[in-house]
Amino acid sequence: MRRAILTLGGTAAGLAALLSFKTHSPAAAAADPGTPAAASSTIGGGGTGLATGAPASTARAAGTASATAGATAGGGATTGGGGSTATRTVTGAVENTAYGPMQVQITLTGQRITQVNVLQHTNTGTMSDQIDSFAIPKLTAETLAAQSARIDTVSGASYTSSGYIQSLQSALDQGKA
Repeated sequence: MRRAILTLGGTAAGLAALLSFKTHSPAAAAADPGTPAAASSTIGGGGTGLATGAPASTARAAGTASATAGATAGGGATTGGGGSTATRTVTGAVENTAYGPMQVQITLTGQRITQVNVLQHTNTGTMSDQIDSFAIPKLTAETLAAQSARIDTVSGASYTSSGYIQSLQSALDQGKA
């Protein structure tokens, strides 16, 4: 009888803990006024003129950063943290995975990540395409919500997630320099 009471009590406590657990969701992060409303993820190069796995994609140096729109009409407005609102694009290193290369490009406004583009993604066939089409939007949303490379990997897309995170960290390291 005592075991039954302890078992029921433990089950009730575990259920209460499970129900009170809250995770962060990209939708809730998008509703935050400090977070950008939309992100674009370009799979396979999109408007960058880069084809996946094409040699021309390596012509873009892994460490390039370009500053654009450095001045503002308001006389040099700043972000809440005191940094400038200069917008710059930083390209991360090409990370080779077991299923092909991953390369991420980010746009930073001040110190905030405002856009993520995937310049190269894994390319070993239709299965890679399916995994990437599922995983990359999730990784992009996580990046914009977390504003760092400390994001969760996508289940079933371990290599894609790992390459994405490594390239993202490379871009962030360059962007802060």
